[in-house]
Amino acid sequence: MIAAIIQARMGSSRLPGKVLKKVCGKTLLELMIERIQDSKTLEKIIVATSTDVTDEKIVQFCEKRKIPYFRGSENDVLSRYKMTAEKFQVDTVVRLTGDTPLLNYEIIDDIVYTYIKSKNDFVSNCFPLPRTYPDGMNVEVFSRKILDEINEKATKPSEREHVTFYILNRPEEYKILRVDLENDLSRYRFNLDYQEDYELIKKIFENLYTSNPLFSLNEITEFLKKNPVIFKLNSEIRPFEGILKSFNKDKEKGFSEINKFFTSH
Repeated sequence: MIAAIIQARMGSSRLPGKVLKKVCGKTLLELMIERIQDSKTLEKIIVATSTDVTDEKIVQFCEKRKIPYFRGSENDVLSRYKMTAEKFQVDTVVRLTGDTPLLNYEIIDDIVYTYIKSKNDFVSNCFPLPRTYPDGMNVEVFSRKILDEINEKATKPSEREHVTFYILNRPEEYKILRVDLENDLSRYRFNLDYQEDYELIKKIFENLYTSNPLFSLNEITEFLKKNPVIFKLNSEIRPFEGILKSFNKDKEKGFSEINKFFTSH
């Protein structure tokens, strides 16, 4: 079974409760699921949240809408994915994050089809860097077998938190493929980490959702070209702050190896 596993929690330090913030009368997590459920490749969409008491709201959200969910470790997200995939008998994992509400099903299908045809171990449109897709359109695809393998081997805090970093740090061991766009759109930022991100995402939904709830990446970028003031709302945010923070945790734990996240491929 091919399934999307969406990691989502309420305890963001930069924007608490971000996945359940509302736009157009719906939570952003609800809008995200609405935008990906027409996928031709996904057989199930699962929310993987944590056992922290603050995430009870996400559980209530899922139960009310009959969305499959699993609760696991708050910080060891890799184990959370492994246990989610095990519970729901997922063969192919499509890793998504709850802070990408502008993602739509067409992008997911493109990455999944590429994974199926290419016979690579890991296919993504966001890693390794440099990418051409905007941050906030992130899709990663890999097998349950590899998920189980990296769960056994990964020891760094960054590799436990960011799920696929064990793979990305070992391009000599895994066949890795990044899917690119013809036109580089990496200057756009659609990830939901800060209030400025929320303001931009809110404006996009308010202007495009009513006429077409499943609006495309092209429609978003065309809208922002015509509205540069909206584009600038989050254009000054420094990318990868969460990732860099996790690398500092590696150093604190005594890991001195060079991290290949910014250098591989």
